[in-house]
Amino acid sequence: MPLTVAVQMDPIERIDIRGDSTFALCLEAQARGHKLLYYGPRDLSLREMQVVARVRPLDVRNVAGNHFTLGESRNYELASADVVLMRQDPPFDMAYITATHILERIHPATLVVNDPFHVRNAPEKLFVTHFKGVMPPTLISSAPDEIRAFRAEHKDIILKPLYGNGGAGVFRLKPEDENLNALLELFTQFYREPIVVQRYLPDVRKGDKRVILVDGVAIGAINRVPAEGEARSNMHVGGRAEPVELSARDRVICETIGPELKARGLIFAGIDVIGDYLTEINVTSPTGIQELKRFGGADGAALIWDAVEARRKSR
Repeated sequence: MPLTVAVQMDPIERIDIRGDSTFALCLEAQARGHKLLYYGPRDLSLREMQVVARVRPLDVRNVAGNHFTLGESRNYELASADVVLMRQDPPFDMAYITATHILERIHPATLVVNDPFHVRNAPEKLFVTHFKGVMPPTLISSAPDEIRAFRAEHKDIILKPLYGNGGAGVFRLKPEDENLNALLELFTQFYREPIVVQRYLPDVRKGDKRVILVDGVAIGAINRVPAEGEARSNMHVGGRAEPVELSARDRVICETIGPELKARGLIFAGIDVIGDYLTEINVTSPTGIQELKRFGGADGAALIWDAVEARRKSR
């Protein structure tokens, strides 16, 4: 049965249709006969007890430079939709958190993907700490003495903001690097939150694996190899995507976290694995399904919609 799907996302005119996962989800939804409504996070409102958005009908097509058409805007009560895709990119800030509180008002009668309560309570660099034996040595702290002691123990470390995204603000400090104090001052100036400090994993030179999970089950992976001279593998800072198979260790990690993802309604998740270690669990706006399909892997968009439609049917 056709569904009405409201898509909360970043400006559609700015996306790169060759790699954008939200665009792939929209194409698949449209191919299944679902009706698409588009709006941005700033179009979302809570008016007394009603969750409303200024929406526009959306038609998408896989044509670069001519990939969408929007209809006339109107106020729309989101409880009337069958599904809301919460797909705007981080930062995971108070605006993002507020949006989860608002969308929580209509879920699960209107299925919000991913579940806004659990998105709010699964920050990507904190959620991973719930699972024993899968992550590298990690410290989350604002205390300079704790950070210095961690560095003294592990020598070669990575510093990154707790709620950062896209590789922004990620620093590698080698044992001989004298910039720790200056970086702590910088982090204190720009962030009120604790810092994430992890032991540097040399295996990152071989790639940072993005594993896609749908309803708690791994469907495949791509490898993101950092550019020469970079410690970050993110695509927009020069990382290179390449095909890769799931290792036995990857499957152990997925089997460890998968049931919890499914139970929390985190239908579409992307995890980052370096060597034998899980470093992040991405549930806000995961990416990677287009690259996975392009390399001959599973059709992530189709599998995600299978899971969404199954959840709708079960209700």
